[in-house]
Amino acid sequence: MNILRIICSPRGRASESYRLSQAIVDQLTATAPNAAVVDLDATALPLVDTDYAATLSARQDPTDGRQNRGALGRSSGLIQSLQDATHVVIATPMHNFTVPASLKTWIDHVVRVRSTFQITERGKEGSLEDRPVYVAISSGGDFGCGEHSQPDFLTPYLRHVLGTIGLKSVTFFSVQGTARGTEALHEARARAQGEIAAHPFAEGLRAEFAAA
Repeated sequence: MNILRIICSPRGRASESYRLSQAIVDQLTATAPNAAVVDLDATALPLVDTDYAATLSARQDPTDGRQNRGALGRSSGLIQSLQDATHVVIATPMHNFTVPASLKTWIDHVVRVRSTFQITERGKEGSLEDRPVYVAISSGGDFGCGEHSQPDFLTPYLRHVLGTIGLKSVTFFSVQGTARGTEALHEARARAQGEIAAHPFAEGLRAEFAAA
């Protein structure tokens, strides 16, 4: 098992989303003690550059060596790490109802035409083999839980954009209402931990090993 964890909070390993992601990683590694966990700090990623933008708008990829330079080379490396992963864990806060800039930057690097998706007569079709993606979300307010909750553009966007490159098995866990005080935070953590404990990680892993 090779777990790729994308860390998207500016607070890094001190963040609530990282804490939640660790509970997911612990469940995965409990079944596979020899699993490798590769952490990627998305907050350190630079934006895509001119060569990258020109390549995406061209009819075919360049053959002059640009693919190994700048943002194109960085993109290729990030795509390779995604291809090498058997499981992906995304630790992200919700910023202004959607994904933070760091996660969007990672997405811009890995959602790449002629690499992770192809344009066909049927539309965009993913090139990556599906694998489990677990998203650990922290949010200051509550979302998806009634008329008084805040809008949620994060989960539908991630489900769609990851599906575009072939990653359709996406599961979300969240710690919500972190800005409502210590007691509310502890309750939110307990709910999320219960959802993680109840999730059939082990059954999924057994099915993967049986198919291998």
